[in-house]
Amino acid sequence: MDRLFVTVLFSLLFSGFNADKDHIHNEDFSDTLNHGYRSPVPKGFAYLAEHFDDPEHFKKQWVLSQAKKDDIDEEIAKYDGIWKLEEASKYAQEGNTGLVLKSKARHAAISAPLSRPFYFEDKPLVVQYEVILQEGQECGGAYLKLLTLDSQHKDLKLFNDKTPYTVMFGPDKCGNDHKLHFIFRHQNPLNGSFEEKHCNKPKERLEDAFKDKQPHLYTLIIRPDNTFQVKLDNSVVNEGSLLDDFTPPVNPPLEIEDPNDKRPEDWDEREKIPDPLAIKPEDWDEDAPAQIIDEEAVIPDGWLEDESAMIPDSSAIKPEDWDNEMDGEWEPPMLSNPLCEKAPGCGPWKQPLKQNPRFKGKWLAPLINNPNYKGKWMPRLIHNPAYFNDEHPFKMTPIFAVGFELWSMSPDIFFDNIIITDSEEVAKKWSDDSFELHRAKIAQQNDKQDFKPEDREPLQNEELNEEESVADEEDTSAENKETDQKNKEETDGKQKEVVEPEESENSRESDEAVTEESINKEKPLEGGDGPRRRKPNKE
Repeated sequence: MDRLFVTVLFSLLFSGFNADKDHIHNEDFSDTLNHGYRSPVPKGFAYLAEHFDDPEHFKKQWVLSQAKKDDIDEEIAKYDGIWKLEEASKYAQEGNTGLVLKSKARHAAISAPLSRPFYFEDKPLVVQYEVILQEGQECGGAYLKLLTLDSQHKDLKLFNDKTPYTVMFGPDKCGNDHKLHFIFRHQNPLNGSFEEKHCNKPKERLEDAFKDKQPHLYTLIIRPDNTFQVKLDNSVVNEGSLLDDFTPPVNPPLEIEDPNDKRPEDWDEREKIPDPLAIKPEDWDEDAPAQIIDEEAVIPDGWLEDESAMIPDSSAIKPEDWDNEMDGEWEPPMLSNPLCEKAPGCGPWKQPLKQNPRFKGKWLAPLINNPNYKGKWMPRLIHNPAYFNDEHPFKMTPIFAVGFELWSMSPDIFFDNIIITDSEEVAKKWSDDSFELHRAKIAQQNDKQDFKPEDREPLQNEELNEEESVADEEDTSAENKETDQKNKEETDGKQKEVVEPEESENSRESDEAVTEESINKEKPLEGGDGPRRRKPNKE
């Protein structure tokens, strides 16, 4: 009994604590929403937390690439795309700036080191950032790369498309192909080579994020148990396993087809063959045409054989600047013959074609089951010499920097609020203080734009006036009911005094008095609709 009491008491206290906690959180969110913009601060450790609101910090932290692409024309090989820190073009907040790729049709690359390298051991990797495609997206990407810790590629000034990365994540589009990339480079444990593994496409539709020109939040979570989640605006759009949901798969097959195995010469894969005993019928004419002239057809009544369907335009005049040597002999344009509009046809008439009843086409022997059929040949299976079984693909190569290496046909791509951490909670609080707050303010602005005067809540004085009006209507209704009841009683009394069916002079005077008295009592109150008047009693 004591244990049950303690359990119930603890449950009540705990639920009350949670309710108070949620209430405090909602109040804090509401207070923050009504204040000006504040740069987010990570509520815990982050390998990188960048809000792009501090130009001096940005100059120290971020490095522009000075590299050139290989195997490409010199004119377009440079990474000369233009990056700027500026506010968003729509729904801007004072003091809230982002990293904007201003140029289009140029290669652009910029990167920043992490506070310390991330090693894929016993904590998840969480990557999160915001993107606004301010001009939509025609063709190009807005993804980021997590660069591999490599002694030969430490200089971020040389960051280019060949720089090794561990993870690539983010939106990409060209034409009608909308993608949300999650690619990781897996190292072969046998020979040390790397191979890109592409996550299967999400089932959710992504088109709106590429064309609505609104802020969108992209989140990638990779966990030590080899599971992953991809979120768009804090909603899961893709999830699965590193072992099962990537192409090509992490682990190769145990067996493969023997490349040296060859099909035997006498192997017959034909399931059906022409019947060798079948004989073409004697009356089968392979030369008969499919269609013949309909000898029974006659010319329709009214057909104008002497008229042409098109005639020269008699009103046309040769242009004055027409040069026969340059332009050729001038001919008037042709018009539809008006005589042919009502006729079944004009010009020479020919008998139409019809299907040839004797036509049978080329004769082919019917098919029968092949007695020598052995089925579809397949080479034998052998052990795969390249087979391995990596049970922990999460243990990827460590990362030391994050970078954007992009080419886009649409300018003004806005990036903001990048965070790389090993805590899902830290990333969630970061988005609450940045993306979710901004989204709530956008909704608030849209509500103000859509506001109509009739949707406004009544002020206190208006509510009081409305209550007084309702009270007046109730008083009027009560008084009207009382008047009706008195009139009915007086009328019933008069009816009891009547002895003969003929009307007496006294009764008429009494009725008139009752009628006038009723009318005088039934004048409407100010603000009411007024009662319905009673008709004089004539009995």
